[in-house]
Amino acid sequence: QLAERDAKLIKYLADHRHSSPFFHPQLSMRIKMPIFIAREWFKHSVGFTRNEVSRRYVTDAPGCFMPAGLRQRDKNLKQGSKEDLMENNDVLMAEMQAYVDQAQVYYQSLLDQGVAPEQARMILPQSMYTEFIETASLAGYARLVRLRIAPLAQREIQEYAHLVSDLVAAAFPVSWQALMNAPMD
Repeated sequence: QLAERDAKLIKYLADHRHSSPFFHPQLSMRIKMPIFIAREWFKHSVGFTRNEVSRRYVTDAPGCFMPAGLRQRDKNLKQGSKEDLMENNDVLMAEMQAYVDQAQVYYQSLLDQGVAPEQARMILPQSMYTEFIETASLAGYARLVRLRIAPLAQREIQEYAHLVSDLVAAAFPVSWQALMNAPMD
């Protein structure tokens, strides 16, 4: 339990960008997410270390992410999407699922024919889940989460950032609140 003066000091340090105290607390998480989200997540590299499960060594059936619906592109944004689903959402979703299923069947066929997993994996879609163990400081997670919960961040990565935020908040409630409410760089 922190004394009130300690909580005030933590808030002061966060508000005035004294980040070094927030580099000492470290968290390690095992995270599973689609590859296309992991590639965005991995852009945050300063202060992070990761060890990703490689399909070079794993030959179990891969799982793939399928969204609830396909959002329309927002022509007013360089990146991003509208809230509206595509008019032909059901048709597009069925086609996507068929493509993913076909890739997985072909992957297994390649393995069954004796192709090395490190090469057979090339045909798997970016929607495939990857899993990694990640270690970073409290400061590193604060920066990642704040950037990835921003309104213009891709919705799927926002969901992961919120989940990580909830886990970190449970472990470091006072520091996390101070870091989440501190002025941005």
